[in-house]
Amino acid sequence: MTSTKITLAISPTIQWLGGTIGGHIVFVAAATFLCGTLLISGSPASTTGPSGEPATLLLLHGNIYTGDVAHPRAEAVAIRGEQIIAVGSDAEIQKRKGSKTEMIDLGGQFAMPGFNDAHVHLGSAGQGKLEVQLNGARSVAEMQERIRSRVAQTKPGEWIVGQGWDHTLWPAKKFPTRQQLDAVSKDRPMIFSHISGHVAVANSRALELAGITLLTPNPAGGEIERDASGEPTGMLKEGAALGLIRAKVPPPSKEQRYHGIVLALADAAQFGVTSLQDNSEWQDFLVYQQIKREGKLTARITEWLPFRAPLEQLETMRRDGGTTDPWLKIGALKMVTDGALGSRTAAMLAPYSDDSSTSGILTIDPETLKQMTIERDRAGFQLNFHAIGDRANRISLDAFAAALAANGRRVRRDRIEHAQVVAPEDFARFAQLDVMASMQPSHETSDMRWAEQRIGPERAKGAYAWATFRRQGVRLAFGTDYPVEPINPFRGLYACVTRELPDGGPSGGWQPQEKISMDDCIRAYTAGSAYGEFEEGNKGQISPRQYADIIVLSTDVTQVKPSEIVKTTVLRTIVGGHTVYQAK
Repeated sequence: MTSTKITLAISPTIQWLGGTIGGHIVFVAAATFLCGTLLISGSPASTTGPSGEPATLLLLHGNIYTGDVAHPRAEAVAIRGEQIIAVGSDAEIQKRKGSKTEMIDLGGQFAMPGFNDAHVHLGSAGQGKLEVQLNGARSVAEMQERIRSRVAQTKPGEWIVGQGWDHTLWPAKKFPTRQQLDAVSKDRPMIFSHISGHVAVANSRALELAGITLLTPNPAGGEIERDASGEPTGMLKEGAALGLIRAKVPPPSKEQRYHGIVLALADAAQFGVTSLQDNSEWQDFLVYQQIKREGKLTARITEWLPFRAPLEQLETMRRDGGTTDPWLKIGALKMVTDGALGSRTAAMLAPYSDDSSTSGILTIDPETLKQMTIERDRAGFQLNFHAIGDRANRISLDAFAAALAANGRRVRRDRIEHAQVVAPEDFARFAQLDVMASMQPSHETSDMRWAEQRIGPERAKGAYAWATFRRQGVRLAFGTDYPVEPINPFRGLYACVTRELPDGGPSGGWQPQEKISMDDCIRAYTAGSAYGEFEEGNKGQISPRQYADIIVLSTDVTQVKPSEIVKTTVLRTIVGGHTVYQAK
């Protein structure tokens, strides 16, 4: 895979590599941070757009994929301020040139709407930049070695935290244990999250500080894994159990949060992601507000709030965070109803095919979920429920149905996040209840190595079923679940059209009947995601009166061979009319 070299200094003081173009700060082969005051756009108009003042920026001589089915391709775009004002031929758009208009010659390069990642955890990704990185470790020994390197940099008694290990990559494919962490250090408390974020392993010192012993009961909605003698193994499953230890970990400082988030935003800019629908902590949202005040926000962020928080607190957070700012606003409530397939904590209607002792974990009683859903729906909140297993998807649909029955019809755009395994009879219910499927195509390429072992061949037919959802008339919104998966959207585009591993195979793809076209995948990653946050008409197309959020790529992803899709790089990312990333 070819890539552009990215240089970012990870230190207490952020180092920026950049200069200015047209008076705007630009990071070359890193990221830039500049935003101004946006005009809130209305519905898209014709390709000529409003006339009057000249453009501030023209993009000329391009191969522009607009996302607008009425005008699918164009040569040029005119931008005034932070909005698109016209799309068309070079001759048409050059008429918008004024004495101070900046012009960028695309030289035939492919441009398209910026990606809108419908599901990220930006705060977690930022912290991951500063913690022990365990992504891609091929064995317990490699995991231990990475942790050992961090131990050498810390003082006795200091917490060591990390994330990203994936036991399915290891020869034995078994969870790690506290004893394996103790072998690295017994005096430094440690906890390391699985790549899914739904399970974690802690060492004996961390368990001791959290008071977790042989006699500690499982918390509701979580599990403390135990060995044959009943002793904790160090593995903790789902938030209720993880929280027993995480409550003891000193929270990151505001400066640490800021530094990590800036690095995560640089990732987004590098990969052409211009909008983020985010599930992070409120303290992270306060950092986003600071970054915006400083004029350094490089992506639009719609923040989700915790579904389980008291309703009065949620209403206060919605009021304080605002719901209309085009750069940073409050969106839906997020509820996690089950775990993850890889850790066998996703809630299934029947036991796992490779472990009949478990059907996963529901994190909340279904009747409680219904009552809370009715209450929060009545307060006017959009609801986004994490549901991976077929049972979790069913109880989520049941809760949405209960809200509809109790509160009547309105435009809700409630969503199920992931919707990875759905029972055949439940696909139609998504459409009947007008529930969106917010999915992450790259999960399919990561999980296909073992998914069928987990759930068997019949249930696998309802897994990662993008085409089935489309046939049922269910709206799709795509994202990555960053940092569970890299924020790179080209992995998702490749998954959509091949359902193969990045290096190829199986021939024809896994469950190939669920492939969708490149156009449909791009639409889900742009206009579909915009619809999922009530931003259609503002985002998702290169059309007049939409935000000038445009990316320029190294290849035309709609025309290249599938194997070339994952090699695509971003040459330029434009958000609100300003270049926020430019490759060397």
